[in-house]
Amino acid sequence: MSSNQATVYVVDDEIQIRNAIGSLCEETGHQVRLFASTDEFLNERLSNGPSCLVLDVRFPGTSPTGLELQRRLAESGVSIPIVFISGHSDVRVSVEAMKRGAVEFLPKPFREQEILDAIRHGIERDRRRLAREDAERGARQRVETLTAREREIMLLMAEGLVAKQIAAKLGVSEVTVKVHRARMMRKLELRSPIEVVRLIDSMGPEAQTARFSAGHPLT
Repeated sequence: MSSNQATVYVVDDEIQIRNAIGSLCEETGHQVRLFASTDEFLNERLSNGPSCLVLDVRFPGTSPTGLELQRRLAESGVSIPIVFISGHSDVRVSVEAMKRGAVEFLPKPFREQEILDAIRHGIERDRRRLAREDAERGARQRVETLTAREREIMLLMAEGLVAKQIAAKLGVSEVTVKVHRARMMRKLELRSPIEVVRLIDSMGPEAQTARFSAGHPLT
């Protein structure tokens, strides 16, 4: 399937509900996968592209509940947006689901447009996450091409220091700093200090306070 095509996973023990949601999603051009239980879904290999999970809250038997599945996914580092649906009015459960990051909590019966809007928001959220992760990977790959000295200079530039100040801080000549800085900017394909700041920001929150030791990449 195309990496840009969104996948909607529908997990509901009521066949009429999951088939109806599946048909709606297919009509809007999404790839659809249907599951009768959370156990079935846990055995699924998820798409690498944008996706959204439509998840019922309660399941018969020993299958994990929707909230339990949400918790397991979070603990496993799976960041799939979840739209909860439920035939039971439970304020506590809905509040808990939203606190944990659910896109929406819809009581049954819901209108077609309501579920489609919620799924669209979930997919848009996932597209943004994937874009951020792609930018972060790309930035890290570029930074890993730098020498330890070039990485030091990159961070000091991001703090607003000019060549003379960097030279004093590192105990080297200003000419040496300028040579390393020019090489660093070429490798990173950047043209200004503000672009250096943006690159570091794109690598995630931990990169904004990172420090280097000789020979170690930014982590």
